[in-house]
Amino acid sequence: MFDTLSEKLQGVFSGLRGRGKLTDADIDQAMRAIRLSLLEADVSLPVVKQLTTAISERARGEEVATSLTPDQMVVKIVNEELSRLMGSSSVSLPISPRPPTIVLMAGLQGSGKTTCSAKLARFYQQQGRAPMLIACDVHRPAAAEQLSVLGAQLGIPVHREDGVTDAIGIARRGIAAAKATVRDMVIVDTAGRTVVDEQMMAELVGVRDAVGPTAVVLVLDAMTGQTAVDVAVAFHEAVQFDGVILTKLDGDARGGAALSVRAVTGRPIFFVGTGEKIDALEAFHPDRMASRILGMGDVLTLIEKAQENVDIDTAKDLEKKIMGGGMTLEDFLDQLRQIRKMGPVGQLLGMVPGLRNATKGRDLQIDDRQLDRLEAIISSMTPGERRRPEVINGSRRARIAQGSGTSVQEVNQLLAQFKQMRKMMKRIGKGGMPAIPGM
Repeated sequence: MFDTLSEKLQGVFSGLRGRGKLTDADIDQAMRAIRLSLLEADVSLPVVKQLTTAISERARGEEVATSLTPDQMVVKIVNEELSRLMGSSSVSLPISPRPPTIVLMAGLQGSGKTTCSAKLARFYQQQGRAPMLIACDVHRPAAAEQLSVLGAQLGIPVHREDGVTDAIGIARRGIAAAKATVRDMVIVDTAGRTVVDEQMMAELVGVRDAVGPTAVVLVLDAMTGQTAVDVAVAFHEAVQFDGVILTKLDGDARGGAALSVRAVTGRPIFFVGTGEKIDALEAFHPDRMASRILGMGDVLTLIEKAQENVDIDTAKDLEKKIMGGGMTLEDFLDQLRQIRKMGPVGQLLGMVPGLRNATKGRDLQIDDRQLDRLEAIISSMTPGERRRPEVINGSRRARIAQGSGTSVQEVNQLLAQFKQMRKMMKRIGKGGMPAIPGM
């Protein structure tokens, strides 16, 4: 996410590096480059003017003029102004003091609203709440079925009424059912259209007035850029939504919607969707997102993902094995699976501070299908082979390759790399720090 914008801004900062003092001409040139980068990222023109004016005024101020590292001070200013543009601090979705909390989901068809409703239910289920989903999209035939399938996967009840076209009635009866079964959160999935139209807005307003939601949440497709902002303005005028969920942010290399929507509507971004999986929903933190955009990583989100997905006791046991040189392929497979639960590996690497700059010009793209092959190879081994890979001879390698749908060469490569890694970790455990080949 934000790759294009990040690269452009890194180029701007590189041009300022090493200068003892920044002249007005230096700042003007940097501002032009930043302005162009933001416009190419599909950021709204008024927002671009607002942001660059704020950065320019501060860059000409005393904090840069008296700094020993003016280029780093400009980076700090851009970071702070980007964060301020997106809301400075995170805003949580409001929770009703008297259950149930009712969340009304709105958005265009194709924005990922139905899937996002299930993701949101799963997020709060993980927080200890008891959510219910209500299928009020009576215009898209598969919407209720899609929501039911997702709800069944999560063990979350879904209220649906097949053949009924009265969305307001479904919503009312769904709320009543939630109260009767003591559900403390209700997420209402409403109908979307391919474009904003009066009929859709009238139905949405009717559902809103009938259920009295705690919050109206607009779901926006981040990949539509400036169009997402236009949609936000139209919905805000009609229903006065309380906040936004940006979906498909993992596929948005530009970032225009994330940077524009708060400034244009005055409403916060509650969550961002970072993938297709049901757990790929993150709380939105403006300061962390600004750091990601500037290639400075996002350690806090990385830690939170690890705490959510990695068993601490298992990790400690594995650490002892690794440092003692006793890690097996079974341990490696368990660790690989825990890491993959945290999300696509490429996204996780993007959260490591400085990695983008340190690896510039090198291919650090990790295809998760490569990890699928690793998992398949290890899974095709017997328990004994995983514990003692040195017993794997030629005929066993051929059997493992055939069972995993890979080649003998790939099996050999995995075994060689694992042997090398185990030796290296054993030396580190004894106090040595050898060079890591291939890194």
